[in-house]
Amino acid sequence: MSNKGQSLKEALQSIFATSVILLSFGVSILIFLYVMGDPVNFEGGNPKGHPLQGNYLGLIYKGGVIVPLLITVVLVLLTFCMERWITLSRANGKGRLSTFVRNIQTLLKEDKIEEASQICDKQRGSLANVLKAGLHRYRSLQSDATLPNDQKVIAMQKELEEATALELPLLSKNLVILSTIASISVLIGLIGTVVGMIKAFSALATAGAPDALALASGIAEALINTAFGITGSTIAIIAYNFFSSKIDDMTYKIDEAGFSLTQTFATTLKK
Repeated sequence: MSNKGQSLKEALQSIFATSVILLSFGVSILIFLYVMGDPVNFEGGNPKGHPLQGNYLGLIYKGGVIVPLLITVVLVLLTFCMERWITLSRANGKGRLSTFVRNIQTLLKEDKIEEASQICDKQRGSLANVLKAGLHRYRSLQSDATLPNDQKVIAMQKELEEATALELPLLSKNLVILSTIASISVLIGLIGTVVGMIKAFSALATAGAPDALALASGIAEALINTAFGITGSTIAIIAYNFFSSKIDDMTYKIDEAGFSLTQTFATTLKK
């Protein structure tokens, strides 16, 4: 892939990320106003009143203006979890990677470079792309009489490293969004809780007499934000670690396959 093509792809991904965040914010406002704020969720059909007993939508609505932000965080999180899952599934290719690597190794031992390249085309995915780049140089380096063998091996290693460098950013793209959500989700929830507590105690102060029921109700509504934020953060941490492990596993397989290809290439040069 050329630098221009890579830059275009990165620009499109940035536009996609921005669009997801803005769209999620718009959807979250609609959910907050028309689903959670539906009058049927409250006593007397009044959203300004208390939520019905056991009605969690009305209870979350009473969390205040921070709730749409928390809903946005959750929607963005779910969207990018799905996006990462699809991307990493495509990066694996169409078949089992272990079977694919064994087939490539068998063909290399038989010096069937063209057949190995065709298998890469069928397999697709990040590993196949890296190996295909190496196979593309394999035959040309074999027949190059101007380079000594050690320089040929170095050239093969460089080709594989460059191909790997193009694939890895695509695998880890948008993981920073998941890690950011894991950090800010709790903080947003705590901001909502603090604001809610301030409102609850301010209402008590203006009432003139202590009202334990009103105080307990206000605190419960304020803590909704914390619960929402912790839930989002927990899901984000689990998703980030899950996808990171997948990427590490893919990276290891790419490095292992690249090393195997280089070793096989070096062996053929000694014959």
